Order: sequence, then C-alpha cells, then structure tokens
Amino acid sequence: MSAESNGDGPAVPALTAGTRMPRHIAIIMDGNNRYARQHGLPSGGGHRAGKDALDPIVAHCRQLGVEVLTVYAFSSENWQRPPEEVALLMQLFAETIREQQIRLRQHQIAMHFIGDRSRLPPAIQQQMAKCEAATRDGAVMTLVIAISYGGQWDMAQAARKLAQQVEAGRIRAADITEEAMAACMEMADLPAVDLLIRTGGDFRLSNFILWQAAYAELIFTPTLWPAFTPQELDAALAEYASRQRRFGQTSEQVTAHTGQTRLP
Repeated sequence: MSAESNGDGPAVPALTAGTRMPRHIAIIMDGNNRYARQHGLPSGGGHRAGKDALDPIVAHCRQLGVEVLTVYAFSSENWQRPPEEVALLMQLFAETIREQQIRLRQHQIAMHFIGDRSRLPPAIQQQMAKCEAATRDGAVMTLVIAISYGGQWDMAQAARKLAQQVEAGRIRAADITEEAMAACMEMADLPAVDLLIRTGGDFRLSNFILWQAAYAELIFTPTLWPAFTPQELDAALAEYASRQRRFGQTSEQVTAHTGQTRLP
C-alpha cells in the first residue's frame, strides 16, 4: 500500500456503499519509539501518542460496520524490553482500560483481551476482567486487545487443552482435528481475521495470531502507528476490496461461486 510515513500519502480511494468490507481487522501497531525519536518526544512519548491513535481507528471501524478489531498491544517477546519501558506500557495499558470502559459501553462495543494473563500484574488482571464484564453486552462491535500474547503460545495452550481432554478420556487422539484445535484457540468465538495491517514498515507477523490469520489479506505500510489515520485505513480497505480471496480455489471457481472478480 502506498502511503507516506507521516500519514500524508497520495489520494485515498473512496469507499462506497458497495465496498466489500472485512468482518475482522487486525493491526500490528508498530513504530511508537521511532515516532518519538523523529518528533523529539520525551521518553515514553511515542507510546502515549500510540495510545491516542487508537480511538479514531476504533470509532471509524464502528462507523464502517466492522464486527471485530484486534490490536497487538504487547507481545510475549515484549517482556524482554527494558524494565522501565515495560513498566510504562503496563501503566498506559491500565489507563486505557479505565478510559475506554465507559466510552465502549456508551457505543455498545465489547472489549475482550487475549494473551497469557498470568504474567500480568494482578491489579491489571482484575481491571481486564471488570472491563470485559462491564462491556460484554456490546452488540455493535468487539475490540480485542492482545497483551502478553504470542501466536505460538496460543497454539501451545490449545494443544495442551486437547491433550488434557485425551488424558481424561473425553476424546481420542483421532478426534483432534483443525476444528477441534480452533475451538481451543483464543478468539474461538469470533470470525477469522480477514485483513491484517502492520504499520511501521516491517514485513513480518511477529508471532501475532498465526492461526486466526491463516487466510488474512496482509497489508504493510511504512506509516508509524501514531501517525496512522482513518484515511489510511480507508486506503487499506480499498486495497482489500480489490483483491480476490480464493482460499485455495482457482479464480474461475471463485467467480462461478460468488461472482467476486479481481478489480483492475
């Protein structure tokens, strides 16, 4: 996708009422520290700017009718960062939960968290559970925050659940299918990811929702996360709508079954 790193890219294709929209968008929010260096912000300023960038994207997704938005806030590997940076990220995460809970309830957005909660401070675990309970009736959209999350961890914990069921005699090893595995993964009750966007210019998934995004369309932009705007999201959505999703079939099969063709 073509876009400048400050968010002032070329003209964004207009989204129309007939634009094919993804049900589930995931975003790797990368580039906070580089944004801080480029803009001369004090320590932690990039992460604070990144926190502020999320609200307009959530609001825009809700307006467009996106069912689920999942964002990568803190990975399993991020625990290796300097202790002072981890402490700041935990502080910002706690602030985000407090700030968002009332707002999400007002806009009928459910908040859900995925990841290894056991590694998080107990106070934050309590905040997460309280926020999920307070917003669970949000029927318009779901906002998923991945914290202390890794795709390999997710698959390992799912495999562990299945192994425990085999040990208990509830299922046989032969019963372990892709569907059974999927049912034990994080976000098992949500639609698969249709569109995955990574900001910041890197071309990798960084251990993010490896199972759930198996057939997602991937879009990488050099724009640093704090500068990522709803207008650039629209550009990504226009690119998504122009692609033909084949899921292993030929173009001719997809066209025959759905009428979906690749746009010029």
